[in-house]
Amino acid sequence: MRIAVTYENGEIFQHFGHTQQFKLYDVDDGNITSSIIVDTNGAGHGALAGFLSAVHADVLICGGIGGGAQMALAEIGIQLYAGNTGNADNAVMRYISGSLLQNSAATCDHHNHNHGENHSCGNNCSSH
Repeated sequence: MRIAVTYENGEIFQHFGHTQQFKLYDVDDGNITSSIIVDTNGAGHGALAGFLSAVHADVLICGGIGGGAQMALAEIGIQLYAGNTGNADNAVMRYISGSLLQNSAATCDHHNHNHGENHSCGNNCSSH
């Protein structure tokens, strides 16, 4: 199994569509067997689902994420754990132990913002 986490400086990056990096974790029998940080190379909202498919991610752990991205991930079979904050490694360990919670209010609303600054990403969106 491969788990992808939106990533910045050891923490879960809070805006899926703007993430510059993912940390990928390979998990076997409940243990992390390897991890690597990969750059998205500027891929934006629309391309990130394809990027995650190409790196064979099974699960995505992130902060805020828009409805379109959620649907794209569902269509390609990537399990979503949105609305998370804090240390990326700890979140993966919580996922493995079955204690990582999903937050259905972790959506980003991009219909009423001006150039990416004034929008709502649930309760967990940090400053962009």
